[in-house]
Amino acid sequence: MSNNVRQARLRWTGEGLAFRGGPEGATEIGVDSTGEIGPAPMHLLLMSVGACMAIDVLMILEKGRVPIEDLEIETIGVRADDHPKRYESIELIYRISGPTEDDQEKIDRAIELSKDKYCSVLHTLDPEIDLSISSELV
Repeated sequence: MSNNVRQARLRWTGEGLAFRGGPEGATEIGVDSTGEIGPAPMHLLLMSVGACMAIDVLMILEKGRVPIEDLEIETIGVRADDHPKRYESIELIYRISGPTEDDQEKIDRAIELSKDKYCSVLHTLDPEIDLSISSELV
């Protein structure tokens, strides 16, 4: 299989709208519309965007020798009222401890690179989604 192909499998648990699965050989996760055994699909999408961008930013800052003690990214999505109830806007808030105010330019640049070039999850989404990104040093 090509390195560019990704595959995952989900299997219904037999109860409600809950599934378990993941890529072959990886730890399975629960996916559930009610949130009982795991995040709902739309929450997973927010988590995927956040994780993708956080990984990019962490790697870029490490290469730039910016000290990172902790990195948290909060993702907030606003869905349309009507079906298919897609996300109309997504807000990402980075909370970073370790860097100083002198590192803010590098942080902003890392976020910009992830947003514009590297984050494959973000670039898979509809480009019309209103995207807001901020960072806080904590």
